[in-house]
Formats: sequence, C-alpha cells, structure tokens
Amino acid sequence: MGHWMKLKEDNPVPVRTAVRFPMKLPLQIQSPKGEFQAVTENISANGLLFVSEYLLEVNSRIEFTIAMPAAVMGSSTDVIIHCVGRVVRCFQQDDAKKAAAVIDEYFLKA
Repeated sequence: MGHWMKLKEDNPVPVRTAVRFPMKLPLQIQSPKGEFQAVTENISANGLLFVSEYLLEVNSRIEFTIAMPAAVMGSSTDVIIHCVGRVVRCFQQDDAKKAAAVIDEYFLKA
C-alpha cells in the first residue's frame, strides 16, 4: 500500500496574485554588491524578474529606477519610477543570472 502525503495548512503553496507582463526594460540597480545594470524579463504590480551579471542573495535590499514607456502608462512621456524592494528568489538559467524581487515602496519621479 502506498503512502500519501497531506499538505499542512501552515505551509501554504505560494500563489501569484498579480498578472505578469513580459517587458524588457533597462534597470539601474543599487544593491549590497554595488551599482549595476540589469534588464527586466517581466513586471507585475508586486514585483519583477530581471537578468543581470550578478546573482544576488535572497532578502538583499535593492533600489532601482525604471522608465515605464508612455504607451504602457497612458501618458505623453515615459514615467520614471524609483523602487525599493528585496530579492525573493535568484537562480541561474543557462548563462543568465536572474532574480525576482518584490517592490516594497515606489516613488514617481518628476
């Protein structure tokens, strides 16, 4: 007879709650490893997945600036957003170093 494993209620399976939009936009990131360039792979209201030359540590605090295209934002010019967040996942896929980060705070730049 086989063994069955029951999921515990105190160990929930993570569920993505925000729609992800595939967008390749340049990022300027400040992290404990210093300042460097990256490119987004996808963006949601809660966070983003980006590719860079560094593998960051989970829970690393990062700050980054992103220029959201005018067409996406429904404005006449690009919207510059300064974000503060933290890395929640990082991995290497082939030669690409990727990190997922949540956005804790953001500020629109005039």
